[in-house]
Amino acid sequence: MLKKIMKGAHKKPSKSDPNDPSLYGGLGQPGGRNTGANVVMNHSSRAGPGQLSPNAVTSPPPMGSIEQLPPFRDVPTSERQNLFLRKLQVCCFQLDFSDTLKSVREKEIKRQALLELVDFIQSGSGKITEHCQEEMIKMISANIFRCLPPSMHENTGQENVDLEEDEPYTEPSWIHLQLVYELLLRYVVSSDTDTKVAKRYIDHSFVLKLLDLFNSEDPREREYLKTILHRIYGKFMVHRPFIRKAINNIFYRFIYETERHSGIGELLEILGSIINGFALPMKEEHKLFLVRALIPLHKPKPVAVYHQQLSYCITQFVEKDYKLADTVIRGLLKYWPVTNCQKEVLFLGELEEVLEATQAAEFQRCMVPLFRQIARCLNSSHFQVAERAIFLWNNEHIVSLIAQNRNVILPIIFEALEKNIQSHWNQAVHGLTVNVRKMFFEMDAELFEECQSHYTEKESRAREVEDQRELTWKRLADVAEQNGGEDMVTV
Repeated sequence: MLKKIMKGAHKKPSKSDPNDPSLYGGLGQPGGRNTGANVVMNHSSRAGPGQLSPNAVTSPPPMGSIEQLPPFRDVPTSERQNLFLRKLQVCCFQLDFSDTLKSVREKEIKRQALLELVDFIQSGSGKITEHCQEEMIKMISANIFRCLPPSMHENTGQENVDLEEDEPYTEPSWIHLQLVYELLLRYVVSSDTDTKVAKRYIDHSFVLKLLDLFNSEDPREREYLKTILHRIYGKFMVHRPFIRKAINNIFYRFIYETERHSGIGELLEILGSIINGFALPMKEEHKLFLVRALIPLHKPKPVAVYHQQLSYCITQFVEKDYKLADTVIRGLLKYWPVTNCQKEVLFLGELEEVLEATQAAEFQRCMVPLFRQIARCLNSSHFQVAERAIFLWNNEHIVSLIAQNRNVILPIIFEALEKNIQSHWNQAVHGLTVNVRKMFFEMDAELFEECQSHYTEKESRAREVEDQRELTWKRLADVAEQNGGEDMVTV
């Protein structure tokens, strides 16, 4: 009997017990776990362990007893900082959104508290203390820094998931999460926020965790993260090299290890704005970033998902420093797709944008390998690839570069043009090729006739070689038949 009583006294609370304090997160504790119901969070800026400071925050009460706090406008100005802390405390509650009918009252109380916190920061009605800033960042961390759910390919077991066609994932707790992100954004952009104070809490660790969240499959969350990180980069100059390096590392892992990440496009959007602000002459660090990270981003299979943002970043580099055009074009040729026609169309579009910002000297350095590739595209059996390659001649700047170097370029692509006219199956490609051929003839008739003469001679030699080959095989067949045709194997 005594054993049963003792056992009952030390029985652990069940997981569903609403009075279990371990279910509720104390302020500033990501993961939401406390060791007791009245634990005091002691910091250097607060009272010692033996006394309770006026601003000390205790862990929240049991779930059923969340109190509805009054609005800021209903309390005296002197009490607003304390009310701010109490609202932060309420917002640390981690609620279950897997069931929409569960904890409805608590969810609404937390939503109202978050709305009031956002309004308080946005209105600038009172400058919050350093202690309040610290607790606010802890509350934000407790809400946004979490384990992300498994991605689509992990749920289905599929290797090749089309990210463009899939229905986007939506975070169940977005009704709260959006307000938490809005609070962080308003805090970062606020003119009242002192970066010398704020950088103690928005530190390297915070930024790294923020970057980890870019892998969220919810596009709404990634959009907020993009805006917030961009603002942090603009406001906290001390973090700029660290942010660039951290983004670099995400790209390296994506390119060389996983080829899976939901937020590459958003990160590239941020970088597009950063690159636009690079000072000239450009630092070697930035050029290395182009060569080691941006150009290799053309390699992964899902490049179509983020290609528009990547193309913008690449073009920004060339517009900033025209001498990088040769490096960029050779990089594109290095990763040029062999069997993926849709990817080729994207590459040709990007190539046009780069060539538009290319000067004559840089063009001459890479024009031979470049137009060998363009010639292959002209002869592509996929009509969109061939058509997109021909559309390069619609660009006046590119045509002027070609005209200046026609003695080198026309001999390279003349054969491709002739083959299209003679045998390409698509009528649109055939017609466009005739127009390009006519353009070269008008540009330099003498050179055109010379190339045509060389092409005719080459075709004649090829026919002679083919005829000789067929004659040799016929002779071999005749000799074999004479030596015992019954043993001869014909294919």
